[in-house]
Amino acid sequence: MSNQEPQGTPPGAAAPATQQAWLDRYDSSLMGVFGAPQRALVSGSGCYVEDADGKQYLDLLGGIAVNSLGHAHPALVAAVSDQLATLGHVSNFFTSPLQVQLAERLLSLAGAPQGSKVFFANSGAEANEAAFKLARRNSDPAAGRTRILALEGAFHGRTMGALALTAKPAYREPFEPLPAGVEHLPFGDVDALLAAVDETVAAVFLEPIQGEAGVRPLPEGYLRAARDATRAVGALLVIDEVQTGIGRTGKWFASEGVLPDAMTLAKGLGGGFPVGALLTFGETTSTLLAAGMHGTTFGGNPVAAAAALATLSVLESSQVLANVRATGEYLRRELAAMESVAEVRGEGFLIGIDLDEDVAPAAVAAALDAGFIINSTGPATLRLAPPLILTAEQAGSFLDALPGILGAARAASAAPAFSSTTTEGKP
Repeated sequence: MSNQEPQGTPPGAAAPATQQAWLDRYDSSLMGVFGAPQRALVSGSGCYVEDADGKQYLDLLGGIAVNSLGHAHPALVAAVSDQLATLGHVSNFFTSPLQVQLAERLLSLAGAPQGSKVFFANSGAEANEAAFKLARRNSDPAAGRTRILALEGAFHGRTMGALALTAKPAYREPFEPLPAGVEHLPFGDVDALLAAVDETVAAVFLEPIQGEAGVRPLPEGYLRAARDATRAVGALLVIDEVQTGIGRTGKWFASEGVLPDAMTLAKGLGGGFPVGALLTFGETTSTLLAAGMHGTTFGGNPVAAAAALATLSVLESSQVLANVRATGEYLRRELAAMESVAEVRGEGFLIGIDLDEDVAPAAVAAALDAGFIINSTGPATLRLAPPLILTAEQAGSFLDALPGILGAARAASAAPAFSSTTTEGKP
């Protein structure tokens, strides 16, 4: 692993020697919508990445639940390289065998009935944007069926339709007015759901586990209640499996056992290559969007399809999902037994850790210093979403280090702040 200077560097210019040089160049050239990057990463292998100063980290976030096979997996590298050398892009005026094969594979994994279809996009937000338009097509303004329901704490993306479904005010308010008609129900309250779903509802959007809200699983039976209620009134049930799908919970889909009208996928589907998908189940739902009503230039291109097919193949052939179930259970059990941990939630390799103090952001920084990449979704909540190939031994190294990480976080949080700088306006 080594520093990598991008192509296009002027002749004679020296490659930056440190990650600080990269971060300075980032600050002067990239829009600041993400705040300052924590590190400049230059390479990766398996569950580890390396920064521009040569420090190695165990990646327990997986690109936010994206890098299903870790970094530089040979099967993924070969699939993408071979396909790019064969046929890289054809536009949506044409198709390719790989696009068709991927659609068929996803429908098979989802147990889709006859007449079901797939629309390919490039991200989770785009998949949910397509689902939002699907919901609009199920509306009937003349009959008063225009309402779309989502949940408090929901995160479905930041494009305008997906943002209307997303609940967090800080994300929504700068861009209002958003597309109208969306209401957010109390999280996990079945009675509130049943009271809200009637003939005026066009669709209900649900995440089986809310990742951005701190890894909050829906209560047992909630998805089934939503399925029954929406079916009774002709509303669509749309399940957002962008973060939970493709093995993240130790199952292909976290919603297994409940067949929705539509499902959105992305993140781990391409193993690190951008690809999203909207699956529609049954002929009635699958014909709501007709020719010309939606589209994308890059969706389903041969390289993305090759990456997704390779990812699915490795997950299936290498018993990866069994590893997710076993090692995920081990992680959750050991985390729950630790001092300073108030609660552990999640399934498989999507894990939320509530601490007994508001030191989660400081713990992220301390973990980086200790060689681990984790994430904070709130002042007292940590999130883990590692590559699905994470071993028990690698998980154990984090468990061994966590008490020291939390101790360092408490010390840092207790230290007086002398800086006059501000981060207001940053995420």
